[in-house]
Amino acid sequence: MVLANRMANLGTESAFTVLARARELEAQGKEIVHLEIGEPDFATPKHIRDAAIRALEAGFTHYVPAPGLTEVRQSIAKNAGQRRDIEVDWRQVVVTPGAKPIMFFTILALAQRGVEVVYPNPGFPIYESMIRFCGARPVPMPLLGEKNYHPDLKELAKKITDRTRLIILNSPNNPCGSVLSREEITAIAGMVRQHPNLYVMTDEVYKDILYEGSHFSIASLPGMRDRTIILDGLSKSYAMTGWRLGYGVFPEALTEHIVRLAVNSVSCATAFSQRAIIDALEGPQDSVVAMKEEFQRRRQVIVEGLRSIPGISCPMPAGAFYAFANVAKTGLSSEEFEHRALNEAGVALLAGTSFGRYGKGYVRFSYANSVENLQKAVARLRAFAGGLG
Repeated sequence: MVLANRMANLGTESAFTVLARARELEAQGKEIVHLEIGEPDFATPKHIRDAAIRALEAGFTHYVPAPGLTEVRQSIAKNAGQRRDIEVDWRQVVVTPGAKPIMFFTILALAQRGVEVVYPNPGFPIYESMIRFCGARPVPMPLLGEKNYHPDLKELAKKITDRTRLIILNSPNNPCGSVLSREEITAIAGMVRQHPNLYVMTDEVYKDILYEGSHFSIASLPGMRDRTIILDGLSKSYAMTGWRLGYGVFPEALTEHIVRLAVNSVSCATAFSQRAIIDALEGPQDSVVAMKEEFQRRRQVIVEGLRSIPGISCPMPAGAFYAFANVAKTGLSSEEFEHRALNEAGVALLAGTSFGRYGKGYVRFSYANSVENLQKAVARLRAFAGGLG
């Protein structure tokens, strides 16, 4: 088979690759502690499930407009605006099957050969994959361990040129768990305003899993609403990964082009699941608070446990549910640590290099698992690391 050349530029998300290998080992009878996949281990709240059932029974089983049901887009616009203290026109909201299409469509619409896109590295691997697929030049914004996984703003300013069309922000960050400060976001907005053709895509899917302070969006700053694409969804906040629901809030001039991309690819998000968005956003938020509190407890367990293992260091993440640990002093590369931890210790995790070249020497742990399993993983890794000498 002769594939199109652009397929060589398309990467992957290694969490699913490691998950598949872990499942193979489980099929052989080996017990695996899963810390590789970024998915809340909680059930979707009952009032949200009930809303989808009511929608099914009411006949929401057909096509709907490509950007989403009007009442759903209105609910999202109200919530997104109130959360960020901005005005959001519901016509600039697009609902998609998961949040990934929002990043796909945004990059497809703005990036092409000769254009540069700045993105966090380590960062969600699909950013770089899609930038390359579109023929644009990916420009990494390093998030280094010595800076607690925060960008060097002076270096960032040097990376922005007249060819830069998009800056991608992700706060709280996957995989690092770092959170951009209001001062950092304000400084980045100042850089954007100096370039009339530059936009920001802010990935805010972990906004509700924040352990200190409150969420702050670059879209809230003066002059940034029409320069910002807000990428958001329900998977992480409401434990709805399998529902495949995401949404974007776009500048007015970009919205119609995003809708055309949706028409040409996914048609629309599922009708009955869309109806549940209203109940998720407007209904009780107790489950969101409870889930964050449990993640906070687990965060303490995994970070303190990792710090007790010789050769491993790990900062305390400020958000999301990932610990990004430095394993360089174990003498293993990121890839070797991932492979051997799975096969020898029965702990599934991800090499830092899965998230970009600046992840070298690191591994990512998802602590979206029980305290019991986190303690089991730490004990296994401690024994494993002790045998490396």
